[in-house]
Amino acid sequence: TYKFSISPKKRLWIRLHFYPSTYSNLSSSDSYFSAVANGFTLLNNFSASITAKALTQAYIVKEFSLIPVQSGSLSITFTPSSKYAGSFAFVNGIEIIPMPDIFQPASLVGFSDQSVDVQNSSLQTMFRLNVGGQNIPATNDSGLTRIWYDDSPYIYGAAIGITSQADSNVSIQYSSDVPEYVAPINVYSTARSMGPNSEVNQNYNLTWVFQVDANFTYVVRFHFCEFQETKINQRVFDIFVNNQTAQPSADVIAWAGSSGVPVYKDYATYVSESGGDEQIWVALHPSVSLKP
Repeated sequence: TYKFSISPKKRLWIRLHFYPSTYSNLSSSDSYFSAVANGFTLLNNFSASITAKALTQAYIVKEFSLIPVQSGSLSITFTPSSKYAGSFAFVNGIEIIPMPDIFQPASLVGFSDQSVDVQNSSLQTMFRLNVGGQNIPATNDSGLTRIWYDDSPYIYGAAIGITSQADSNVSIQYSSDVPEYVAPINVYSTARSMGPNSEVNQNYNLTWVFQVDANFTYVVRFHFCEFQETKINQRVFDIFVNNQTAQPSADVIAWAGSSGVPVYKDYATYVSESGGDEQIWVALHPSVSLKP
């Protein structure tokens, strides 16, 4: 168990770093364990070795966002699994970072009148992608040392659209609703869109697929910044999450007020066990009704 004194008013990011290897003649392939923070389960029956192999990565980082700990004392306990003889726990690095509260109620997809109280929830980060751009290392984040990954491995099918980058004469202007720490300029100055032929675009979706665990509620955050169009109803599209309409007639210029102004939208969806691979499908399709 590790114990830390922390601010009782700040939401916390906890990052756990794992590099599966052999330590003191202990093979990480024999390691299964749980990690619990003040009674809240972060990891359960976790194998860093299996996870790293499945992700084809040498090391992995598990990131969690915890609601403020009123007592000002945080304990993180690693416990070997009792299901495997000779199992042990290990961790290579622990980061605890006070963070601003960047969450708000998220619309529950499929239930137009319901939302999820994300602000009072603890979460695990599953995927953080820079759409249409390259990996952004923690050193280039906007103050919160996040890593943003290339989105191309998650795109479904051959219809990958086209990537674009804001011209040098386009200035990204943050607002009081979207301060800079929400996402760095490199996120808002690159994008992926459908091709230039509007008739062809009507025939398919621009789609990303994510492998997830069942029996959890997921929050999907979309970051937008229009740097090509300048008027309302020039680019309008529908947003689908798991084949349900999350947002009809999305118009970034209408939301932001002008080009070059970042906005973000949050949607929540529950993923139940389906008997196969549990996935979240995120898809965009040009609006048909508004004829942009």
